[in-house]
Amino acid sequence: MIVFRHADPRYPFLWEGADQPPGRWHGEGDGPVHAFADTPDGAWAEFLRHEEIVDPEDLATVRRSMWAVEIGPPPRRRPALRRRTLLGKTSSYAACRAEARRLRRLGCRGLVAPSAALRPGGAHGYRVKHGLREGPRRDGFVVVLFGQRTELVGWMAASEGRPAEGLLPHVRRL
Repeated sequence: MIVFRHADPRYPFLWEGADQPPGRWHGEGDGPVHAFADTPDGAWAEFLRHEEIVDPEDLATVRRSMWAVEIGPPPRRRPALRRRTLLGKTSSYAACRAEARRLRRLGCRGLVAPSAALRPGGAHGYRVKHGLREGPRRDGFVVVLFGQRTELVGWMAASEGRPAEGLLPHVRRL
């Protein structure tokens, strides 16, 4: 499976140590934990949500690397949390972190969850038929992998890119 991840262009696409800043699926010292999106739209939505970017003018200042990463078969484990928690704001992070810790204690190396950043149907690809046309819309999901992952191979899809303005209405705000 190929998944997508944005990163600061100065750094690699994966964290290597436990000094990673906390996020939805890990707290202080729980890392490394790697979150990927099933589409570039989902990866950009995660960035836009985290940075609370809502103004199209702010997009001109965005410079992020976009990575396509081959992870092999995705994890099968889904978090045992209500959808409301999975899609929640920062107040839901404690429950998500606790569930991720529980899964790691059980020996799970990752999980799959709906994208908290992307609204339903917010992702789409493109087709070419008499020019460029939007492809079918779909819901997004994230793949979260626990621990160091030196076996993963990533391809830089953009060195210093930014999301399209049309994605902004599809981002679920914090």
